[in-house]
Amino acid sequence: MTSDQILLFALFAGVLSMLLWGRFRHDLVAAVGLLCGVSLGLVPEESAFSGFSNPAVMIVALVLIASRAFENSGVLGLLTKLAANGKRPVGIHIAIIGGLAAALSAVINNVAALAMLMPIDVQAARSARRPPGQTLMPLAFATILGGMVTLIGTPPNIIASAIRAQQLGEPYSMFDFTPVGVVVAVCGVLFVALIGWRLVPHRQDQPAELDPSSFVAELLVPKDSKFVGRVGVELNDEAEEADVLLVGLIRDGKSHGRSIRAKTIRAGDLVVVEGSTDAIAAFIKAADLQKAEQDEANEADPGETGGSSIENETDGDTVENDDDRDPVTRGPEVVEAVVRSDSYLVGRSAASIGMRPRFGITLLGIARAGSLSHEQISGRAIAAGDELLITGRAAGSPEVLDELGLVAVNRVSVARFNPKNAALAVSLFAGAIAIATVGYLSFTVAIAIAVAAYGAFGLVPAREFYSQIEWSVVVMLACLLPLGVAFEQVGGTALIANSIAELTQGHSPVLALVAIMVVTMTLSDVLNNVATMVITGPIAIDLAQRLGANPDTFLMGVAIAASCAFLTPIGHKNNTLIMGPGGFSFSDYWRMGLPLELIVLVVSVPTLLLVWPL
Repeated sequence: MTSDQILLFALFAGVLSMLLWGRFRHDLVAAVGLLCGVSLGLVPEESAFSGFSNPAVMIVALVLIASRAFENSGVLGLLTKLAANGKRPVGIHIAIIGGLAAALSAVINNVAALAMLMPIDVQAARSARRPPGQTLMPLAFATILGGMVTLIGTPPNIIASAIRAQQLGEPYSMFDFTPVGVVVAVCGVLFVALIGWRLVPHRQDQPAELDPSSFVAELLVPKDSKFVGRVGVELNDEAEEADVLLVGLIRDGKSHGRSIRAKTIRAGDLVVVEGSTDAIAAFIKAADLQKAEQDEANEADPGETGGSSIENETDGDTVENDDDRDPVTRGPEVVEAVVRSDSYLVGRSAASIGMRPRFGITLLGIARAGSLSHEQISGRAIAAGDELLITGRAAGSPEVLDELGLVAVNRVSVARFNPKNAALAVSLFAGAIAIATVGYLSFTVAIAIAVAAYGAFGLVPAREFYSQIEWSVVVMLACLLPLGVAFEQVGGTALIANSIAELTQGHSPVLALVAIMVVTMTLSDVLNNVATMVITGPIAIDLAQRLGANPDTFLMGVAIAASCAFLTPIGHKNNTLIMGPGGFSFSDYWRMGLPLELIVLVVSVPTLLLVWPL
């Protein structure tokens, strides 16, 4: 190995180790890795920021904006109604909502697809009195499977297309992924609907306090509360009626445990209770708690209260807008939301967030992976996948939830169906695909024109353009692409491909295809799938060329494998999102994920050989 190869292998090892550790933001790790590569002379200075001009980076950003246009038009809200029924048998419910999730993920961002369908699935589970995790994991996996169907369904496909354009001279078209992707997605959804959900840990043998829908919440006693000056035991009637448990009292930062019943309540005390979201909301109203903040909500401008969101009833039969209900009779708005992995709240303590002065909301409680902690909320660091219980004038505002990086669980936030806007959104998107398919314009330019039209017609307000883009993913991809090019130019890709070719020498190239797909799946379970594809894509092409095989077979194979992050909660953002509502631990995912990955291999390899012959 040359000195440049040794340095670049060491640099990649460092970058991958930091990504795996997860202590620092992925985009920051990638940027530091790129700057180190430039400083060491491994990446030419003039190519340092070439990744930002790569079509793959633009497509990732543009597709996210296009997804928002579909949401704002209401067409997705109409589709989600089809799944809003908690009375169906589990298998049929999963087949319907999973099939819808896979179809949506083929054309919009799969995180957005899960964010829309997860509240419906959770409410259906609670209505049917079954554990939400029983159907949430199949739903999350279905959104990942659906992303394999088209070019824009998932970042690995977009990167595979960019790698093909760079090394073979032509990118993939929109539907080149469809023949293999559809077969894999259909087989995967059938598995999770018929068998997979039975493998999910139900946690039915655990005590009630570990119910993923329960919280330990801290509720402020305002100065004009009717309980100020009275003994805590007088809260018992309201607590029993609301079905919450009085856990303790916090005064001047000191916890007094269950001695609340003997304490005289003062203004500014925090009453600690345990119960479900609805029970805590009922207790706040009955016990006259958080009243000061509710008065602020009534005085606030209606546009700040999140009235554009839609709340789905638990029976799944009706959908109504919050603005249609009397805010007084409705009681305090309490929202249950999950922390996304890219949320700026991750790693921060509740005390350092400043939710109320900045956003007009108060953090009541935190639940993590179905476990409840009686540690004071103010001193607890928030992690990706945590469930937060929040209240306040803007607790249900989609804009505020987006800014905080939260996904609501107990409410559906999609626009009402508008036939004109829906037709416009679909026609512009279909037109962009048609123009790109016939070769008149590249897909990047075609989708950019569609996105510009979305802005011109008001389907995506100007203020939402930049907020919808996951800048961390864009920056990470733009920084990793030059490193990937440098890795190939110094011979790193050739070394790895040659090693795999030697190990499989004398055997069919199919064995090498399976080997690199297994390696890619393993990496994707612990690394970001963008990083995984940047590394394994060029290796797949080099390996195929050494074996005299079709490069497309191998590149398509690793694109499928890079999307198969089913074994851990960190392999994909959707796996992280369901961790809190489903009450999952780190080791729960492999129970359904491992057989699903085996099914993907068994199904995809023969299909690849049929569609893209060696």
